[in-house]
This record gives sequence, structure tokens and C-alpha cells, in this order.
Amino acid sequence: MDAFIHETSCVDEGARIGAGTRIWHFCHVHGSAVIGENCSLGQNVNVGDHVRIGNGVKLQNNVSVYQGVELEDCVFCGPSMVFTNDLTPRARYPKGAGNYKKTLVRHDATLGANCTIVCGHTVGAFATVAAGAVVTKDVPDHALVAGVPARQIGWVCECGQVLDKDLVCPDCGRRYQIVDSILCERRG
Repeated sequence: MDAFIHETSCVDEGARIGAGTRIWHFCHVHGSAVIGENCSLGQNVNVGDHVRIGNGVKLQNNVSVYQGVELEDCVFCGPSMVFTNDLTPRARYPKGAGNYKKTLVRHDATLGANCTIVCGHTVGAFATVAAGAVVTKDVPDHALVAGVPARQIGWVCECGQVLDKDLVCPDCGRRYQIVDSILCERRG
């Protein structure tokens, strides 16, 4: 493997780790997990069985990515954010992996510190989930959501900046418009 794995971390046999990926202190990567190239797993990250993580993903400290979750390329998971995979968990009555709900986080999405993504939903491309928010429904591409439960409070540019009221990025100058409830970049 052309990846860095800290000596305190455990990568189970069968796990696939892409070139340039860095796995820091006290992490556990389960045997059927697939992690892409140039990812960074901070301290105390757990990647469960059958999890797929794309290229360029950053998992900050204390994030657990459970079976049923898929992260596309360049997703950012802030410190101690939470994924779930079972809507009605009971220690006495485990349902097994076949009943886990699927969660998809599309490319370039940002999940803020201590947010929670309730399973069975999709977080759209370039979306931003604010710190501490609880996502209980799908998040559209480029949406900025906050609160408990999370509600859309704005739109976010491809570069990550919140768009102004005219849907223009104050940092990079990209201009957007809403077409059929979908944020689209204006061309020309």
C-alpha cells in the first residue's frame, strides 16, 4: 500500500486503501471497506464494513462511518459528526445489516462539526450542513441547511462560500440562478 497508516491504527485484512491516503492515530478500518486515494482519516475514525469512500475525502477526528453510508469524492466530515444506519435500533432486537438504511453524501459536500445525518437520506453535491444540524430529509445540491431538524437557510457556491441574496459568490464571483427549484451556475 502506498498509504500512511499510523502504528496505533488497525486496518483489517481485505480493506482497500488508496494511494496517498493518511490514516492517523487510533483508527479502525474494517475488512470490506474501500477508501479512495488522497483521503485523510483523523484520530479515532471508524470505517465500517462495506463502506465506500471516494477520493480526496477528509474525515476529521471522532467520525464513525457505518455500513450503509457512501461518501463520494471530496466530502468533508467535520469533527465528531455522526452517521446513523438504523431508524429503530434496539440492543435486544438487532435487525442485521440487510435492514440498514442507505445514506449517500454526494461529491464536495461539507458536513459540519457535531452534525447528525439520519440514515436513509442523500446530501447533495456541494451542499453544506451546518455544525450541530440534524438532517432528517434529503438535502439538495448546493443547499445550506442548519438547525434541528435541519432546514434550508441559503445556497452555497461550488467553492464553499454562502451565496448572497442575488445568488452571487462574494469570494470567487460565480453567478447562479434557480431553474425548476435547482440551483444552476449562470454561463456567460
